[in-house]
Amino acid sequence: MKKSELFRQFNVSIDLAVEAHELLRGETGTEIPGVKMDVDNLEHAKVTTITIETDQGVEEMGRPKGQYITIDAPEIRQNNYIIHKEITEILADKLISLMDLKEDSNVLLVGLGNWNATPDALGPQVIEKSLVTRHLFQYSPTELKGKLRKVSAIAPGVLGLTGIETAEIIKGLVEHVKPDLVIAIDALAAGSLDRIGTSIQLADTGINPGSGVGNKRVGLNMETLGCKVIAIGLPTVMNAAVIANNCLEALKDQLKTSPSLYKLYKELNPMAFQQILDEVLSPYSGNLMVTPKEIDTLIESTARIIAGALSISIHPGINSEDYEMYIQ
Repeated sequence: MKKSELFRQFNVSIDLAVEAHELLRGETGTEIPGVKMDVDNLEHAKVTTITIETDQGVEEMGRPKGQYITIDAPEIRQNNYIIHKEITEILADKLISLMDLKEDSNVLLVGLGNWNATPDALGPQVIEKSLVTRHLFQYSPTELKGKLRKVSAIAPGVLGLTGIETAEIIKGLVEHVKPDLVIAIDALAAGSLDRIGTSIQLADTGINPGSGVGNKRVGLNMETLGCKVIAIGLPTVMNAAVIANNCLEALKDQLKTSPSLYKLYKELNPMAFQQILDEVLSPYSGNLMVTPKEIDTLIESTARIIAGALSISIHPGINSEDYEMYIQ
């Protein structure tokens, strides 16, 4: 079964633009019209920028026009301060390229997710570690001028905890705080186990909370909030249907390449794999999400990296040498 068919059947969302691009190119064997890809291989990260430029690109990719930057850094899994620092600087540099802030810009940080569920707690943990400064400008605006920008932050929870749509909460805040920029941080779903906890996506098109687990809510973007929205996402879960299908595909490849088992491969009914998937995943079908047992450590590490990158990229007076002093 083609992966695109599998994703449709089990209602699997592809949160990372780079994975959607890989899937489409892999199945068609051609470039995607209206979509440009640039790759930059750095010492500790691979940075892939997907730019959707035309309406045809929007239709093919299934997401709005704009830039989608993915930083693949497998070494995030290592407890290495130096490497984490370099990844933080890479992320800060890419954030600066998307922000276009003025000296007096007002920024609102939004940590999406459920702080009671570790795989969904990335947003709230980033907010806990971020430097908020909006209130300080009431006391010493002259001393802060040119060094810090006004930053406010909130972790609004999820609909099941509050009974209020996240977009309603954020829209009310935006009307009162009047930020020039909203930065939303959320956990995503990966299409590959390698990317869980190690791939950070930036997008200048906003975000749809809950889309990765098939629970789409009202989007946070220019249209709904009236200001620019940058999304920061990190895959923390993967759909079990994709993992099960990968195992079956690996089995097929093994049967196909083994001389002693090739006859068995030829006699297999193509529908057999479909039936196996349905039976194994029942009764959850496409609703079973998987996360590694060390996800709490990965969330802690990436939350510090993202909070540090936010401090460097937002505040002129905070540099890559001393940003850790400002992580809560």
